[in-house]
Amino acid sequence: MRNKILLAAIKSSKARSFDSDRLNRLLSGANLRNANLRGADLHGANVRGVRLRGADLLGANLSDANLSAANLSLARLKCADVRWADLSDANLSDADLSWTQLRGSNLRGADLRGADLRGADLRGITLSDADLRGADLSDADLTGARGITCAACHWSDHGECGRQLIGAIINGEICLFCGCFNGDKEELVRFIANGKEQHKKSRTRAMEFVCARLEEMTTLKGGRDAQI
Repeated sequence: MRNKILLAAIKSSKARSFDSDRLNRLLSGANLRNANLRGADLHGANVRGVRLRGADLLGANLSDANLSAANLSLARLKCADVRWADLSDANLSDADLSWTQLRGSNLRGADLRGADLRGADLRGITLSDADLRGADLSDADLTGARGITCAACHWSDHGECGRQLIGAIINGEICLFCGCFNGDKEELVRFIANGKEQHKKSRTRAMEFVCARLEEMTTLKGGRDAQI
């Protein structure tokens, strides 16, 4: 019954006509596993500790929301607006965050293992102590991100248009991401070798540049947070 009241509250007039204090009390720690919340407007809501495992939040508005310690594993947040939200210690493992707006959000200590972050807006986010093992950062924008050592290279020659290679130190290892690749340096070397001849030179130069920058930043800053 509580879940039915919650869903009705969230969906009625995009939740804005519903008493915000009552909605926040209902939401905090609630169990909304596999709920259909497509397009829901939860801007500024207190969703701390809410259980949203497997929930469909496609295109939802969660900007400025408190999602700390929330369980969003396997949730679908594609194209959602999660700017300036508090996602500290949240479980986002295997979540679909592709093309999600996360600018300025706090993901300190978040579990992002296996998360799909392709094309996500990660500008200015905090990733200190976050677990990104197995996450896909292809085409993500990490400009100004804190708590992660990362570098990126853009190029458009040799028959490729708007290509980007992103490198990040994850769990002490260099991980590399491109639109058609996700892996470590050795795997990328093999990928390039098995690819088209016309792309080998530019892709190799991009890889060497990104890896060199990551190694340089790690050495100069002792592995502290850095980005370029």
